[in-house]
Amino acid sequence: MNILVTGGAGYIGTLLVPMLLEAGHKVILLDNFMWGVKPVLGFVHHPNLTLVAGDIRDERITAPAVRQADAILHLAAIVGYPACAGDEHLAQTVNIDGTRLICKLTGANQMLVFASTGSTYGQVEGIANETTPINPLTLYGRTKREGETMVLDKGGICLRFATVFGISPRLRLDLLVNDFCYQACHNGVIILFEGHHRRTFLHARDAARVYLLALDRYADMKGGIFNVGSSTMNYTKLDIAREIRKVRKFYLHEAAVGEDLDKRDYEVCYNKIASMGFSATVSLADGISELLKIVPYIHVQNEWRNA
Repeated sequence: MNILVTGGAGYIGTLLVPMLLEAGHKVILLDNFMWGVKPVLGFVHHPNLTLVAGDIRDERITAPAVRQADAILHLAAIVGYPACAGDEHLAQTVNIDGTRLICKLTGANQMLVFASTGSTYGQVEGIANETTPINPLTLYGRTKREGETMVLDKGGICLRFATVFGISPRLRLDLLVNDFCYQACHNGVIILFEGHHRRTFLHARDAARVYLLALDRYADMKGGIFNVGSSTMNYTKLDIAREIRKVRKFYLHEAAVGEDLDKRDYEVCYNKIASMGFSATVSLADGISELLKIVPYIHVQNEWRNA
C-alpha cells in the first residue's frame, strides 16, 4: 500500500513511519522539518521511503503527495495548547486550513485517518466516551474539533489520543510524564499544582501502532471517532510524580497555586477501540524507566546564562 504520512518527522510520525516500512508499505513522508532532519536519519535509507519537504497548507506540495497515496495518515499539526496559544494564526491555518486541504484532496477511494486529542472534551464529570459532548476550552482543542468535523464528513477515522509520553526520535519534553522525568533528573524537584487532576496516558509507540490497526480495520472504523488509550492508565498528576519517585529520588512540592489552562481532569473509556483489537503494550512504569535512561544526558541550554 502507498501511504502518505503528514507530519511524519514529528513525535509520533518518526515511530510510525518505520512501523509502516517494516510492514511492507511504501511511505511518503511529508513534513516541513521545522525541527530539522535528525529525527528521520535512522530510517531515511529505506528504499520504500520518499521524503517530501513542504507545508501541508501549500496545495502545490500536498496535492501530488495525496494523489500517490492509497491512505493518508494526517498527523501534521501545531500540537498542544501552549504551542497554539504562542502563535494563534499558525495554529489555525495549519490545524484547520491544512486539514481542510487534505480533506479536499482526498478521494472517495482513499483512506483517511486523523490525529485528534482528548483535549476536545474540555472539562468532563465522570468518564468520557465517544458520545460525550465535547467542549474544548483551548484553541488547540477547538482546532481539532473542527478537524474532526471535516474528516468525518469525508468518512474518515478520528483518533482522540490520550496524553502521550515516552521516547521518540523527535523527543518532546513538554509532555507531562516526559517533563516530570526531566525535572526530577536535572532540578531534583517537581513543583506540582492541581495534583488531583486526572489524566489518561499512552506510550508514543502504542500511539503509533494504532494507525496500523486503523488501516487493517478501516472498513469497520471508517466514519467513526475512537478514543485511543488504555483504561489501565488513568492517573492523577500526583500518581505520575509518585511513580517516578519509585525509581528516581527528588523533592516533590505540592503548590497551592497554578492551573492547567487546558482544564484536563477526567477519565476516559477505551472500550470502543479495544473492541477493534487494540490494547496498550507499554506500561507507565516501563515508559518512565526508558525515559530515565536517556533524560539525564539531555541538557536544555539557556543562552542567557554564563554557567
